[in-house]
Amino acid sequence: QLQASGGGLVQTGDSLRLSCTTSGITFTNYDMGWFHQPPGKEREFVSSISSSGSGSSTAFAGSVKGRFTISKDNTKRTVYLQMNSLKLEDTAVYHCAARRHWPGNYFGSDTYNYWGQGTQVTVSS
Repeated sequence: QLQASGGGLVQTGDSLRLSCTTSGITFTNYDMGWFHQPPGKEREFVSSISSSGSGSSTAFAGSVKGRFTISKDNTKRTVYLQMNSLKLEDTAVYHCAARRHWPGNYFGSDTYNYWGQGTQVTVSS
C-alpha cells in the first residue's frame, strides 16, 4: 500500500515536499516513481529512484530537472519529492508508484505495479 501526502495550494516560485509512505512491500527491493496528471492530460513521468540494492539511481523528466529532487528514507519506508521553484504547469495530481526492481524504462507508468491514491498540487500566480 502506498500513501501519498504533502500536496496543497501554493504560488509560483514556492516549494512543496511530497511524501509517499509504503507498507506491505520490501521497500529496499523496489524502484519508486512519481507521476503526475495535469488537468485534461495523460499521466506523465516526473521522477524515479531505483532500489537501494541497485544504487538508488535517480531520473527526472526534463520539465522538472534542476527544480525537483527525489530521495528516500529506508527506515521510514518513505520516498520524497522535493519540488522547488514551482510553476503553473506543475499543477496536477501527483501519484507515487512502486515496482520490484527492474533495470530499465523508469518512465513507463505501466511498468509499476503499485500506486498511491494521489495528492493534489495546485500552483497559482
